[in-house]
Amino acid sequence: MAKKSGVSASKVKKTVKTVNKVSRSKAGLIFLVIVLVLVVGTLLALYFTGNLKLPGFIPNPNRETESRTETVHEVVAYDSEDLIITFLELGNWFTGDCTFIKAGDTDILIDAGSRLNSVPSITEVINKYCTDGKLEYVIVTHAHQDHIAGFAPGSESSKGIFDYYECGLIIDYAQTNSTAKVKDNYEKARDKEVESGATHMTAAQVRESGHYVFDLSEGITMTILDSKFYYDHSSNENNYSVCCLINQGGDRNFLFTGDLEEDGEKYLVERNSLPKVNLFKGGHHGSYTASSETLLEVIQPEIVCICCCAFSNEYTDVEANMFPAQSTIDRIANYTDRVYVTTVSTDNSTKAFESLNGTITVTSKKGEEITVSCSGLNVPLKDTPWFKEKREMPDKWKTAA
Repeated sequence: MAKKSGVSASKVKKTVKTVNKVSRSKAGLIFLVIVLVLVVGTLLALYFTGNLKLPGFIPNPNRETESRTETVHEVVAYDSEDLIITFLELGNWFTGDCTFIKAGDTDILIDAGSRLNSVPSITEVINKYCTDGKLEYVIVTHAHQDHIAGFAPGSESSKGIFDYYECGLIIDYAQTNSTAKVKDNYEKARDKEVESGATHMTAAQVRESGHYVFDLSEGITMTILDSKFYYDHSSNENNYSVCCLINQGGDRNFLFTGDLEEDGEKYLVERNSLPKVNLFKGGHHGSYTASSETLLEVIQPEIVCICCCAFSNEYTDVEANMFPAQSTIDRIANYTDRVYVTTVSTDNSTKAFESLNGTITVTSKKGEEITVSCSGLNVPLKDTPWFKEKREMPDKWKTAA
């Protein structure tokens, strides 16, 4: 236990006697000095024992303290070979992407949509896993609001993801057609993070460097895949998406393609030796324009997680094409019935929403089956009331049932 510091009673008595011998005009001044010595001595004692908790004081740097995330949240336990992938609900009616990945001690964030007000939902999940306040890798797939808004505060009074975490390597899009303010805000926030010590590379620069496979943890790697549209123009911003593949233990694979469209998926297959995957983040929120047969027949996914607000009319009034589109479901059904969707619209006129599967967590531990747990309905999409009411059951799923 730390020794208390201060002024002893005997010293105080001796000092008082001295004060009585001096003139009355000087007594008050000397007494004030004594009080100040007592106060300063007490404060110093508290500081160096780590017990000073008055606002405005910097904690003693020599004292070990718990991190903010450990004191606020229950931290999830993990091993160096564990892989935990979380597809986040984003706290509003708007469709967007945000995926947090924990690979051993390494923290990876892919995108931060859908709007700036999604930031609290994002930090809540990150803080369950990230105990040191650092994201080793941040991947920003392309310059659409529903993927970057959480990075782009746009004003001094609001905060984005870069304001909450130190970042190691930021990998983002090599090209963009966007002139949107949110894109400018993202790039300004990114550049500020680089000034603070982060490294920034585009996906094209990563590929051209020859060092595009990153060791994340014991037996876990991340590959930035090659894409035609890192280098060539596309009229569709989605085709600029950064794509990556995570491999665990050599035999488990997890694929993330942002909003890559059918045309981009074709080149992805041509330019990379894609394996069959245990998990695929459904392309472009389950749009009918992505998750093409060209890609699916190669990767043959076992689990598909789709980040969207199901059946919202944000992008179309054609019900069959609302996320996740009927045609997309029909194509995926040829390979798996383990499909999960984050959120569902309950009233498009008022932008009301609720969890479908909610935040989806996929856990892969060495020697164990891959598991899926959901904060909402903990069943595959086909078994949800929404699906039974709004979508047709694919023949493949009817046969399996």
